[in-house]
Amino acid sequence: MNDDLLVTYQLAPSILSANFSRLEEEVGKVMAAGVRVIHVDVMDGHFVPNITIGPVVVDWIRDQVHEGGGVLDVHLMIDGPERYIDAFAAAGSDWINVHAETCKHLNAVLAQIRAAGCRAGVTLNPATPLATIQEVTGDIDFALMMTVNPGFSGQQFIASVLPKIRRARMLLPDTVGLEVDGGVATGTIEAALDTGANLFVAGSAVFGAPDPAAAARELIEAMRKRKEFAD
Repeated sequence: MNDDLLVTYQLAPSILSANFSRLEEEVGKVMAAGVRVIHVDVMDGHFVPNITIGPVVVDWIRDQVHEGGGVLDVHLMIDGPERYIDAFAAAGSDWINVHAETCKHLNAVLAQIRAAGCRAGVTLNPATPLATIQEVTGDIDFALMMTVNPGFSGQQFIASVLPKIRRARMLLPDTVGLEVDGGVATGTIEAALDTGANLFVAGSAVFGAPDPAAAARELIEAMRKRKEFAD
């Protein structure tokens, strides 16, 4: 598993917006464009309104992603995520993140993810206070800040979350990645980059574009410029 991907600038296209009738082709296009993190949104119809995919889809693309030097970033937007962690890990997930809002015993769930051989992440909805994860910053490999309310692709970026993301970067150790998910596109990625986040989920902005590879390259170029500026 390439842990450097957790703490470097990476685009994580969400296959939620991909054409599932040719999923391997679409994943191949964005990986050829330089993507190394493939984001998998899992929804249960309870915690969020929609129902999406299960471990079988992770298993479909695991070899393709891993052979291309990439990782599968699985985002469990589900109630009782502890019931499914082992199945997603067995299917080939590399990173698994759960919502703090759905975990009665967050420390135990994070420990379960790591015991399954995956990197552990925790996600906060836009209105969930950052203090919710203050006591688990030593138990996570990355944190994800939602910039939309979870459940649907193509929503508008909630800019009022940006100050929370900046505070998250100050709270988290340097070895912990910081991911932004929701409404990330060419018009919003600069503001997201300004927060200190390094991982950026983009769904419709990549797979909803006429040319997903070109859209991915454009967002990756914005990150590259930011890295050069920071250096």
